[in-house]
Formats: sequence, structure tokens, C-alpha cells
Amino acid sequence: MAAIFWLYRLVKVFCNVLSYWEIRQFYIKALKIRMDELCNVTWQEVQDRLISLQREQQMCIHKKELTELDIYHRILRFKNYMVAMINKSLLPVQLQLPLLGNVVFLTQGLKYNFELILFWGPGSLFQNKWNLHPKYKRNGNRLELAQQLSRVILLMGLANLLLCPFILVWQVLYAFFSYTEVIRREPGSLGARRWSLYGRLYLRHFNELNHELHGRLGRGYKPTSKYMNSFTSPLLTVLAKNIAFFSGSVLAVLIALTVYDEDVLTVQHILTAITVLGVVITITRSFIPDEHMVWCPEQLLQCMLAHIHYMPDHWRGNANKSETRDEVAQLFQYKAVFILEELLSPIVTPFILIFLLRNKSLEIIDFFRNFTVEVVGVGDICSFAQMDIRRHGNPTWMSEGQTEASIYQQAENGKTELSLMHFTIKNPRWQPPQESSVFISHLKEKVQHDAQGGPSTQLLLSEAPLCTSLQSNESATGPDNLLASVLAHPVLTASGLQGRDHRFIPPSTAASAAASVLASLSTSQLSHPSRGRSQGLLPSSVHPESTMYRSDRTIIDSMTNSDSRIRSNALHSEFASAEMSLHAIYLHELHQQSSHPQRTSGQWQNPVPMRDLHTNTGFQAHSGLGSSISMPTPVHLGRWQEEEEEEDEDDQEINSGSTPKQGTGSGC
Repeated sequence: MAAIFWLYRLVKVFCNVLSYWEIRQFYIKALKIRMDELCNVTWQEVQDRLISLQREQQMCIHKKELTELDIYHRILRFKNYMVAMINKSLLPVQLQLPLLGNVVFLTQGLKYNFELILFWGPGSLFQNKWNLHPKYKRNGNRLELAQQLSRVILLMGLANLLLCPFILVWQVLYAFFSYTEVIRREPGSLGARRWSLYGRLYLRHFNELNHELHGRLGRGYKPTSKYMNSFTSPLLTVLAKNIAFFSGSVLAVLIALTVYDEDVLTVQHILTAITVLGVVITITRSFIPDEHMVWCPEQLLQCMLAHIHYMPDHWRGNANKSETRDEVAQLFQYKAVFILEELLSPIVTPFILIFLLRNKSLEIIDFFRNFTVEVVGVGDICSFAQMDIRRHGNPTWMSEGQTEASIYQQAENGKTELSLMHFTIKNPRWQPPQESSVFISHLKEKVQHDAQGGPSTQLLLSEAPLCTSLQSNESATGPDNLLASVLAHPVLTASGLQGRDHRFIPPSTAASAAASVLASLSTSQLSHPSRGRSQGLLPSSVHPESTMYRSDRTIIDSMTNSDSRIRSNALHSEFASAEMSLHAIYLHELHQQSSHPQRTSGQWQNPVPMRDLHTNTGFQAHSGLGSSISMPTPVHLGRWQEEEEEEDEDDQEINSGSTPKQGTGSGC
């Protein structure tokens, strides 16, 4: 078995080298990109050259020009189907097990079988790599086709069952060869987490390439890890401390003996004991929390949402509950759990195919018939991948009045709307269809309207250090600081804390804060039309048209002083990701207001405009705020304010001719 394993790996490497050689020649000869330049070329540049090459050489004979969406459809044809089926809960990956409850099980082997049955295996639904078989597009024989698909699934399940012993040995060998050295070198790696296969499909946008998904989930890795680490078990902590103490004691004695007399190492199993004790200590210490760290689960969950973009409604307000943590763990699993699931996959996969997937044969046939469209020059694709708001929009996600979709046709969790925004931001030169353009314009108008009552961008930036500390993010970059300010600003204002000028800051929501930042990116450009490219949100080396909005230069200066050496391409990617994160936060907040209006009633729904609260002018002097507005009394923090800060404020007021504040040092 080991010899067969190594031979298979050798053949696979050889085939990959041949495939990579063809790709290399295409890049050099067709796209005119040398190999030494490829490391610094962005995907957008490659895509532009590919579109230009189509105009010159007509690689696609059925279409004169290719669009960015056509290229994505060709690359992600089957992947978009998988994302849509996970979104509609069509694939049986969620199991109800006794004692364990709801368990998500999706492994590489099970995913391989799904793709083999549906896309490219014998008896699959596709007759080639780009066309669905015509009989699956007709409605007349759906029952017969469902029975045929059921037989194919049964045969595939029986084949998996017969080959189970061999596949199991294969999996054990693969795990042994892949992870033994890693576990020996870094025993704590088993306690590290990774995004599960189910999580990668659940969180993936329609038309999101692999490198875009990896980058987005990579940015969400740290806040998700901190959120999961915020849950500690006192019993497990006590056990881990005691096991680590006793193992460390024995290890210390053995090390002392080896220092005293090196002949101790010749004693049988001494080296094994030292190695095992070291592994045990490393593993147990991973279960001991940092006693100096203070967590805010709700803020960490919001920060996680800013990067992963998708979150069930019932997580909101329940971040500190174990049920929410368990559901996050289904997306973000331990590496040890991943290895265990892969080892169990040869045993579990046949039963899932035979007893669960077969029962969904008719639903699968209906899904491919109802949600497959033919695009000229591309072939058959999943209709969800067109990001058509009219056909697949959800009324609770800003699509009300623009969509004609039934509940069956709607994408869940705002997948259509968020995917459209993500693709538009990543491909700024793409011209969306009429329905999509109407949705984007409506969203911009809504942003401008909500920004009227939101905090100013300068105020949010001034709060960045405090906000990043609330989220335990000690090494945040400029875009991360802005996101932290947007997420934490409602907490700071709701707590009754005073602003930098000792005036009360009205409460606001994360939606108004995000809207304020997004709106400032466009209004400042309109207010200063004479400014050139260097005055936008991005530096002069980055194309400003690559973002949907633009900002004042002072904003980018204040955010990127520490990041001035970052390449323009990397900086563009970071700010495009931050812009998408702001849209994700904003759309989720609007969805909550639409689905649960009782949660956003009162002062949280209509925050008071506060554009000029950070300036030296008086509070009542702001246009739109009159003396009739009664503001809550500021909360005085007693002697917590530093005396030097008070003296500086008094000096500024005396110099400006205003009356000094009274009672700033009174007790609570």
C-alpha cells in the first residue's frame, strides 16, 4: 500500500508539472507576462490582458468580447453550484446524531464523491465540462431522471463500501506521512484551528476565486481564534494545569538526571518518555487561557463578521452562549478534528451516500433544472452565479421592491446581495446588468441618507486606539483600525462616555457609523472636484476607480502613517477588503432592522446627527440641532480624568474666550 501511495504521488506530481508547463507557456507567449514579473502582477492585470487577448485573437469563437464575469464563470462553474447547494441546504452534510446533536460532516472524500456524482464522473449530470445534459433541462421526465440518479448514487455508495478497507489504509498512510513530522516538531499544532471544508463553502461568495477566499478568511482568522478562545472551561483548565504540572515535574527530574549523568539516556525508553512528556505539556498548555486577557465576545463576533461576511441571525446578541460557539466551531474546527474526520471518512461516506443523498435525488434534479442557465461563450452555469437581484434577491436584504423571487428562488443569508457587492468592489470596471445597477444605486442612496445621523469619520479615527484595545487587537493596520472604530463606536456612545471635547456623544448604531465612513468616501470627492488622483482614499500609485467610494486625503494619511512602506497593490487589496467589510456590516445591520424592528427601536434606530461634535464650536451651534433637543446628562467619571488633561482643556477654553466647564471633578 505504501508503494502504491508513493507511485500515485509521483504520477500526480508529473501530471501537475505538465499542466503547469502549459500554463507557464500561456502566460509567457499569450499574456506577455514573464515569470520574474508574475509574483508582482495582480489578478486584475492578468484579467485585463486576457480580455484584450480575446479582442485580438478570438479565443472564444462564440463571443466577441469576454467580461470579467464570463471569466469567473468559466473558472468557478462547478464551485458556484456547490456554494449554491450548501446555501440552499441541499447536500446532506448536517447530521443529527444521538448524544452529539447537530454535527456537520464534510470531508475531502465526501466532497470528491459529490463532485464525481454531479459533475464529471460516469453517469453524472454534465455531459462535458461546460454543458448540462439536455435531458436534465426538461421537466417532463423528472421522476425517471431522479430514479436514474438514485441508482448512480447507490452504486457509488456500494463501491465506497467495498473499497472502504483500502481507502481507510490509504487515509492512515496519508495522515501518517503528512502530519507525523509536524506533530513531532510542533505538538501544539493539533490544537490550532483551521477553516473547515463546510465553512469554506458556507462563507464563500458566488464568483469568488480561491485566492480571494483565502485572503478574506486569512484576515478573519485572528478575530475568530480570539472569539473561540474567549470560551474557557474551568474544569478543563484545572485538569490541564495539574497534568502540565505533574508532567513537567517528571520531565524536570529526567532532564536533571541526564545533565548529572549522560548514561541515563541509554536506559530503555528514557528518550521516548522525555518526548512524550514534552508533547503532553505542550498540548495541555494550549488549554490554559491567558489570565491577563479580557474578552468581549459580542465585539469579537462583530469583528469576525466584518471579514467572513456571513452570520446567522440568531448569533446576534448570543455571542456569549455555548450554542453559538459550537456553531462557529463547525466553520472553524481544530486541526485534530479535521484529521479525525478524514480518517473516519471512508467509513461514514458510504452511509451518507446510500441513506441520505439518495433521498434527495428528486430535489437535486429539480435544482439543476430550475437554476441552470446557458450563457453564450461560457456554457451552462448556476443562475445564482449571475447575482441577479430580480431573480434571486431577498427582500430583507435591501432587495424589497426589486426582486420577484419566491422563497425557493431566494438565496439564503443575503448571499446574492453580498456576492454582488463583493464582485463589484473586486472588479470595478465590470458593468453590472440593469437590475444589479439599480440595487447598487439604491444602496448608495441609503448610505447617504443614514450617514446624516452618523458620527464623523475623523471622530471614528480618533477613537481607533481605544476601539482596537476593546477587540484585543494590538497589531492592527490602518483599515483594521477603521473597522474597529466602526464596530466599537456604538459601545462607547451607549456607555455614556464623553468625547474628546468633554461633550456628550449621542448613541449611534454600527450601521450609521459604517454609513458615515462609506458616505465620506464619496462626498469629499464631490466637494473637491479639482483634486487629482492622489487625493482619493488610495495613494497615488493605486487606481482610485478601484473602489466604489473615495475619501479625503487626511483620512488615508491618518490611517497609513505606519504602513507607508506597503506596496500599492497590497494596500489596494487591504482597503478594498475594508470597504467590503463595511458593506457587510451595513447590510447585516439593515437586515436586522428589517427582520427584527423591535430590536432597533427608540434612540438606536434614529441617531442624532453629530457631524461637527469634534470641532471647537458649541453643541447647539450645529445645523439641524436645536435647543429643543434634550440630551442625556453626561456621566462624570470622578477622579478618573487626569488633572493635566483638565488643565489643557481649561487653557484652551480661556484662550478661545469661552466659559470654563464646571463640576468636571465632582464625584460619582
